[in-house]
Amino acid sequence: MIFYFSGTGNTKWAAETLAKQTGESLLNITDKTGEVDYSFTNEKRVIFCFPIHGWQPPRILRDFIKNLPEADLKDKSIYALCTCGDSVGNAINILRKDLKSKGWHLNGAFSLIMPESYVCLPFMYTDKPERERQKIQDATEDLKDIALKIKNNIKGIELLHKGATPWIYTNVIGEYFNKRMITDRPFNVDSQLCIGCGKCQSVCPTYNISLKNGMPQWQQSMCTCCLACYHHCPTHAINYGKRTKKRGQYYFGKSNNK
Repeated sequence: MIFYFSGTGNTKWAAETLAKQTGESLLNITDKTGEVDYSFTNEKRVIFCFPIHGWQPPRILRDFIKNLPEADLKDKSIYALCTCGDSVGNAINILRKDLKSKGWHLNGAFSLIMPESYVCLPFMYTDKPERERQKIQDATEDLKDIALKIKNNIKGIELLHKGATPWIYTNVIGEYFNKRMITDRPFNVDSQLCIGCGKCQSVCPTYNISLKNGMPQWQQSMCTCCLACYHHCPTHAINYGKRTKKRGQYYFGKSNNK
């Protein structure tokens, strides 16, 4: 069983690719349709796939794990695959603690470098097209190796891009980011550019956007700042504050870099 969360599509692609290569079933943790069997009776493995948000696992994943029903997974292999623009810090340590609180043990963890999508800070931009293509090409090859290791049930393995100062990234910068900067308040829409297509609402993974006269309204409740609404807007009418007006857009399969 693969549980995944994705905003701009990087993790969705990785999870779908991994599912094809391992034969695992696939579940989007934000999908509210249908009933899901969480007994894990017929599962050999449980794999969590998620993007890194501020060098930590996204809160939506952590809450999902917390709310999973108790189950005896001692005879199951548990793996994690996270996607990031450049580094993951010590995010897996947080995930490991969350799993341990349920009595579960993380057997292996991997990271994939994918095209950058977070553009709300002064030093963060989308990748240039050449760099974007190279990252996806490299990730495609890396996924083959990751899938093989998971299928062979190799345990105690960590292949992670932690960065130069992982503790500072996760415990200082990341802690501030996830406590103070995960908010939808800065989102705004240019009424002159908005065409009322509703794309922003349809791609929001947390159902945090409603439409009023065809224009998006953020609910200030479930936003994870994944920027799916910003990146998918066909006219660049949505921005996060003022800074993103001059930034590029990206989602897996299409980019509009500036």
